[in-house]
Amino acid sequence: MIPAETTAPPSRRRRTAAALAAATGALAVLATGCAAAPGPAHVPAAAAPTADLTAQDLEAWLDGLVPAALDTAGIPGASVSVVHDGELLTARGYGYADTGADGRDPLPVDPEDSLFRVGSVSKLFTATAVMQLVEDGRVDLDTDVHEYIDFTVPTAFDEPVTVRHLLTHTPGFEERVAGMILPEGAEHDLGEVLAADPPEQIFPPGTVPAYSNYGNALAGYIVEQVSGEPFADYVRDNVLEPVGMDSSDFVQPLPDGLRDRMAQGYTSTGAPAAPFETVSGAPAGSLSASATDMARFMLAHLGHAPGGEALLSPETLEEMHAPALDADSLGTLAGGPRMTLGFFDESRNGYRILGHGGDTQYFHSEMQILPEEDTGIFITLNGSGDADMGSHLLRLSVVDGFFDRYFPGEGPADSPVEETAREHAAMAEGTYTSSRAMRSTFLSAIDLVGETRVQARQDGTILVSPGPETFVPTVYEEVAPWVWREVGGQGVISMRASEDGERVEAIGYASAFTLLRVDAERSSSVALPVLLASLAVLLVTVLSWPVALVARRALSLPARDRAGRLARVLTRVGVASAVAALLSWAVLITLVMGLQDVPTAAVRVLQGMQLLGVLAILPAAWTVVGDVRRRAGWKRWTWSSLVLAALLGVQWFAITFALLSVSASY
Repeated sequence: MIPAETTAPPSRRRRTAAALAAATGALAVLATGCAAAPGPAHVPAAAAPTADLTAQDLEAWLDGLVPAALDTAGIPGASVSVVHDGELLTARGYGYADTGADGRDPLPVDPEDSLFRVGSVSKLFTATAVMQLVEDGRVDLDTDVHEYIDFTVPTAFDEPVTVRHLLTHTPGFEERVAGMILPEGAEHDLGEVLAADPPEQIFPPGTVPAYSNYGNALAGYIVEQVSGEPFADYVRDNVLEPVGMDSSDFVQPLPDGLRDRMAQGYTSTGAPAAPFETVSGAPAGSLSASATDMARFMLAHLGHAPGGEALLSPETLEEMHAPALDADSLGTLAGGPRMTLGFFDESRNGYRILGHGGDTQYFHSEMQILPEEDTGIFITLNGSGDADMGSHLLRLSVVDGFFDRYFPGEGPADSPVEETAREHAAMAEGTYTSSRAMRSTFLSAIDLVGETRVQARQDGTILVSPGPETFVPTVYEEVAPWVWREVGGQGVISMRASEDGERVEAIGYASAFTLLRVDAERSSSVALPVLLASLAVLLVTVLSWPVALVARRALSLPARDRAGRLARVLTRVGVASAVAALLSWAVLITLVMGLQDVPTAAVRVLQGMQLLGVLAILPAAWTVVGDVRRRAGWKRWTWSSLVLAALLGVQWFAITFALLSVSASY
């Protein structure tokens, strides 16, 4: 669920070797190599050596890979389960569920006994519960969600938000991170959490994939309202118990029978254990489960009944596993990977693969199934690791390595490059940012550090920096109208042009994510120079005050005349407030993106300081006029003009990036 999915779009279909190389310092080499990649001809990826998918071979492969990977990444423990042909093929535990760093005895991971938080993999259980109600005729996928809930979700468009939109991450909501993780033991009511501060709707529903924890939690609340029982109780009675998942629960904190089996969460191997994380939007990420229980869930979605009772009928499973939106709503974005009713399209090596990843602050999981091959794999970790993306890369090395070993492809097939490639590449050139964003709040400023640039190349390919699923500059070629495939790889993106047909407005990838074109004034190439130049002038101004005071006293210089003194004093107050506000915003945003809640009062104080900077524009302008009229000298009026321009620049930035938003939500 978080925080990786909050800070950056996660990859759902990647070239793991490239990502691993980037993590070990080969970014510059890869960037150069991608930039210099050959034209439209594909470079087929070598197929990995094949091996028979048997318990013996699988266990030997996992035992040779996972322990060393945990040590390298600095992650305490992992649990893995694999199902095949209707059975649990293996379940393995590695490392420690409790490292003993807090004085307890170290406890090894047991794949059947140790419970892990599975983060956003929980969303598959929520979607399954919704589909049970759909199968029973109690919920309709294309009905307005307000038919099922007891409060109003603010909307900005005429089209209603439907249950289908919630399960496909297309309700159009912006992101919210406030209160996502609550203190251990905090009480929370799902309905109250959802109704208290709903996110703004910034896209027409069904049109822009934008991953939404709120949307999935709202789907869980529909389950609660329609069934008439708490969400956790419904899922336990109708999803977990029927398939034999007796070591799993959405309840927070866990009930007594499971609490002592919960693995500890860690930032890294040597760190102390973290407290139990309470997820406020429980349906979106609060499940605790063992690896063997997750195997039972995979078997259920592969059409088996591990507990003696099928979760869904074959027809409903087929509907749930099929792409859930088409070109009628997505336009040409539908040519790329699409969400099913809950699952991401993770297809690779020529196989249809469905899955979901999940992250809390300390736990990281991945589950993927191959419906046609009756196979699934689940891996979960209880630490984030010593390096950025360490846990992400480790779990992908296992999952992708599994597919390359047992279900290898022949490499990407050569496809004729579209005649429209050069035209569409030129239309796509520009700067983009993620649809999963906070556009109406002060957190919109983080868009500046998450931009993606698309460059059209002479051969009709495009260079995307960074590639949305490779994390490094990556070359794509058009293999169908508006559909582009990674040169030498398997990543696929799709594009949609603006209504006037002049340029590309959206780039879809990884099923639930979209890159949207950045308006020029919001791009880092414009906003950052304005901000930094303005801040530099204001900082120099603030630092000059004590220097001027000391110099005046040391040299017995006369004080400035009193004319215009009030305007100068008010300007100084505004300058100091603007500088203090900007520096404080940087600290506050850093805390928030680390999932630390900040009081509303703190946001309001910063907004007040920022507003003083806005108000200082008037006395600053008056000071410039006064300096010119009094012929105070070109140096003085030049600097007072720079101060005025800097105040204008800072306040333009504050307004553009919602630092002065009426709402203090985030």
